[in-house]
Amino acid sequence: MSLSVAERKLLAGEWCQKAKGKINQVIVHVGCLSLTEAKELAAHAVEIGADAIAAMAPFFFKPKTADALRSFLQEVALAAPTLPFFYYHIPAVTGVDVPVRDLLKGIKGLIPSFGGVKFSATDLMDLGQCISSSPPHWSFLYGVDEQLLAGLVMGADGAVGSTYNYAGCHFNKLMSAFKDGHVDQARKIQFKIQQLLSYAMELGFDVGVNKQLMNELSGLSLGPPRLPVTPCSLSDAGLIAKKYRQLFNDC
Repeated sequence: MSLSVAERKLLAGEWCQKAKGKINQVIVHVGCLSLTEAKELAAHAVEIGADAIAAMAPFFFKPKTADALRSFLQEVALAAPTLPFFYYHIPAVTGVDVPVRDLLKGIKGLIPSFGGVKFSATDLMDLGQCISSSPPHWSFLYGVDEQLLAGLVMGADGAVGSTYNYAGCHFNKLMSAFKDGHVDQARKIQFKIQQLLSYAMELGFDVGVNKQLMNELSGLSLGPPRLPVTPCSLSDAGLIAKKYRQLFNDC
């Protein structure tokens, strides 16, 4: 959300081009405070060959009801009617905590391309009620990294998370263990992830810290965050990276 519309178009285009033959799907986030800009990004996603689009709720003038939020999302989705549309539920960031189970009522009639939800919230009852009452072809992707296993138990189809940028192989192992019925093994991995994030939170874990960890652990030079997000100190990032390597000594 710190990028301009032009920058977001450029970045999305690069992802779609570079991802060909390497990853299965590119879902472009098109949410904006401005409905006009969100629709512009949605139409652009079609042009660049994206596989789907997603949008979070606008978070300055917030929709106060499920009806208002559905109407906003409908307008965005109509700008790219051929692409599956996902609602990105992240109330800790947007401040919009309309229960997703309420949002989904009648949404297929308004958004024929509706494909599911990225559910980045800790309300597992809401998640469970969504999954239990939704068509099986909708996808629910869980986005709270420290409790992914709980999301999988509730029926989440997959996951999207920020820490996967440097700890993805361990989350893949967690999901594989769960799928194979080895819940104890999956739980052990989840507990390690919780130890890492709990330690990071004691040092002030936020987006700036997370980006510095990507630099430290991926070996890529990703640059600093943009204001108002401030960079993490190298010393704190080094401590968290050390903790990571103590907990995970493979991949």
